[in-house]
Amino acid sequence: MINEQKKKYLETREKLHALNHAFVVLGWDSETEAPIASHDKRGDVIGTLSNMYNDLLFDEKYVESVNFLYENKEQLEPLFKREIEIVKKNLDSTLKLPKELLFENSVVCAKASPAWVEAKTKNDFSIFAPYLEKIVDIQRQMIKYLETPSLKGYDVLLDQYEEGMTQVKYDEFFNLLKKELVPLIKKISDKEYSHNLAFSKLKYSIDKQKQFAKYIAKVMCFDYDRGLDKESEHPFTSGNSRYDVRLTNHYYEDMFTSSIFSMIHELGHATFEQQISQDLDDTALGGCSAMALHESQSRFYENIVGRSYEFWKTHYSNLQETFKEELGNVSLDDFYHFINKAECSLIRTEADELTYPLHIMIRYDIEQKLLNKEVEVKDLPIVWNKAYKEYLGVDVPSDSLGVLQDVHWSGGSFGYFPTYALGSAYSAQFYNAMKKDFDVDSAFGEKDLSKINNWLLEHVHKFGDSKRPVDILKDATGEEFNPKYYIEYLKEKYTKLYNLK
Repeated sequence: MINEQKKKYLETREKLHALNHAFVVLGWDSETEAPIASHDKRGDVIGTLSNMYNDLLFDEKYVESVNFLYENKEQLEPLFKREIEIVKKNLDSTLKLPKELLFENSVVCAKASPAWVEAKTKNDFSIFAPYLEKIVDIQRQMIKYLETPSLKGYDVLLDQYEEGMTQVKYDEFFNLLKKELVPLIKKISDKEYSHNLAFSKLKYSIDKQKQFAKYIAKVMCFDYDRGLDKESEHPFTSGNSRYDVRLTNHYYEDMFTSSIFSMIHELGHATFEQQISQDLDDTALGGCSAMALHESQSRFYENIVGRSYEFWKTHYSNLQETFKEELGNVSLDDFYHFINKAECSLIRTEADELTYPLHIMIRYDIEQKLLNKEVEVKDLPIVWNKAYKEYLGVDVPSDSLGVLQDVHWSGGSFGYFPTYALGSAYSAQFYNAMKKDFDVDSAFGEKDLSKINNWLLEHVHKFGDSKRPVDILKDATGEEFNPKYYIEYLKEKYTKLYNLK
């Protein structure tokens, strides 16, 4: 009986994977190079494919096979048991939702993404607002269907992106960060900055930025036989398997380091995906659905590695060679202090490590209020601007630099933002554990990051979804999540950078 039910399950799994592949490629194409006029039709196509997907998911025989295998999971081999546990949880949630709502969500999000790009480009929130209103309404409806005795309201969405996380836990985490980091930010804000910043005001050729991005990809050992990179309005990483990992970047002439750190960040995601074990190919475990764990890798490479002195001691000469006129006379010390300059600013993705959590707290607070109907979509620009003034003391000059700066809400990704801060804290804990095994800082300065990649391969990446994120963290570091490593890392780094007592 088990073999019969397993056969039914595997047959449907193959079809679901094929449709997921189509969704990823269509989404990638839409964000990178699809003609503008194709977006509405593409949204309808995605809606049709979503119906096909949901027909498979809601099929009685498939549901029966999953339920049977779950009830008999102790008789399954360990990896398949873990797969069925994950599939069962996700399927139970999906079955609570009306197919019509799922269809509507897929169509609206497909059309919202290009509307967001247009709104951001034209600095006109009203272009995006009608789509966002529909998305928020759908999210509120989904929450009602998905609530359980232990998960209510916004907690439903938080749990989807990082299992077990709730508003209570995030509030405790963010309150600790506020208590420990805000006084340090105040000290730094009161201190005069004494390093050269003139080079940061220059224009930097986008073609040369792309050239250096390719160099960074080589340093990080990205396998172009199993991946590629292109441009999009907002950098992201997607893919279907370890054999097809795609990332994008965005380039600004007047902010040349933006593309450098966006590239390193997305390559962190991509490295994770490319290093998932071959044993998990074609299973439901061949990826990582825990976003804080995934963000821990992108934030680790972007900040702990990519903003380290050791890394740039080796690679700054190549950057200088790429931009001879602009950086030829700029010292490594001035460049290093510039890329780690702490200041309250407008843009999350450009924020320094120290103030970054404040950007996340703003989004976290707004999402709670939005989903609890304390604010409505039409009020978001005002609410956003007020929060930036309160948290960071900055005035928001435009919606493009404010409420429209992130792509996430156009895809219905409410509950995602807090995982960035949680992932940053995870990354510091991994860094602390890694230092016990070898001279990590020296490895940052080698010609490539293969030594770093190999440690993460063995302790984090190869497992994909085959282990719970909390178990991966505990097994790799020897303890459960502990934010003290993140706080200590930031305090030590910025106290030294700014010569504080």
